[in-house]
Amino acid sequence: MPLSKKERKYTYADYLAFPDDERWEIIDGVPYMQSVPTWQHQRISGELFRQISNYLLHKACEVFASPFDLCLLNEEVKDEDVQNVYQPDLLVICDKSQLKGTGSFGVPRLVIEVTSPSTAKNDRLLKFNIYEKFGVKEFWIVEPDMKLVSVFILQDNNRYGRTELYTEKDQVKVSIFPDLVIDLNTVFDF
Repeated sequence: MPLSKKERKYTYADYLAFPDDERWEIIDGVPYMQSVPTWQHQRISGELFRQISNYLLHKACEVFASPFDLCLLNEEVKDEDVQNVYQPDLLVICDKSQLKGTGSFGVPRLVIEVTSPSTAKNDRLLKFNIYEKFGVKEFWIVEPDMKLVSVFILQDNNRYGRTELYTEKDQVKVSIFPDLVIDLNTVFDF
């Protein structure tokens, strides 16, 4: 389970002072220590990265894998005062001006979170709400134990629509790239 320090609101400036050999995220000013991912988690993340990266080769967008800071900020907040710093397993950036230092300051087009027992609650509740609020167009939650993918697509009302569920036998058409199809059989081949 992630450890949290709830005494005060933490920022990106605080995050940069955390030990380099630890994995942290800050959600609404609360830091959470992350556990080390399992080999299944890494296998899933790596295969998704491979399929997306191959598709994006020679295109304007780029996929990044954790460790990679995602800082979501309101326009009036300075970078160092950001209170939402994430380490999504994968994210797709289409605006290169968002890239700075250790990651991205801006809203990615796609975020993929691969759950673990220690992160599932934050992925499903806290991050879901934050990603929706900031306008992430497409958000995936991948559950290794159940070999299940939940896809959320931002609608015209700036809310995620009905969950689309996929199993290991399915292929997922990525809404932000209509000609990109992810083969989940390969993703969950372990």
